Amino acid sequence: MTLWIRPELWLRVTIVLAAAYGLFFMENSLTYFTVQSNLLALGYYVWAVHRMITTRTVTSPAPRLRGPVVYWLAITGLVAHFLLNNGANPFPALVTGDDLIREWCAFALHYLVPALALADWLLVRPFRATPWSQLPLWLLFPLGYGLFAEFRAFVYPAYPTPYPYFFLDPTANGYGWVAQQFGILALEFAILAVLLLGLDRLVHRNGSTVRAE
Repeated sequence: MTLWIRPELWLRVTIVLAAAYGLFFMENSLTYFTVQSNLLALGYYVWAVHRMITTRTVTSPAPRLRGPVVYWLAITGLVAHFLLNNGANPFPALVTGDDLIREWCAFALHYLVPALALADWLLVRPFRATPWSQLPLWLLFPLGYGLFAEFRAFVYPAYPTPYPYFFLDPTANGYGWVAQQFGILALEFAILAVLLLGLDRLVHRNGSTVRAE
């Protein structure tokens, strides 16, 4: 089977196209974790597609980087669905929304790219490449993002959108409430990291660890 008809290649091409569409066809800001995580995904999967084409093989460059990219996208999708959209069905807005381009862009960044990246994580080698000891490092980006947002808003209150997400905003409930949100989210994010890496171990429990390429 030639590379050009391998589903792994076209899965990654689809991730690249979905992320590029969501990022570049509506106004975005690096203030948002959604944009940052999708930019990282775009960079990684462009690299992965390039490597596959140049080596003519199904390969995953820096597989220990792929894990946190998938994890950060999972955070993006889950936070958007459950905290920002209150678990609402996203599909009706794709056909009845006032701004369909924006709705489709948001859907690509919040749902499509995270789901496709999870599929890539579970279906494309190497499997079982990330050690459990790396999981605390996965948490540094989302927690550092939140802490930096608080610091930026404190020293630069005129910054546009100083609190990009409601759970970072101390205006109504104070910093104690924000600290509580940080604690809850840190615990939930840690559980998500364990579940994601555990899913890799469970799905591929009969397979051997594949050497990173």
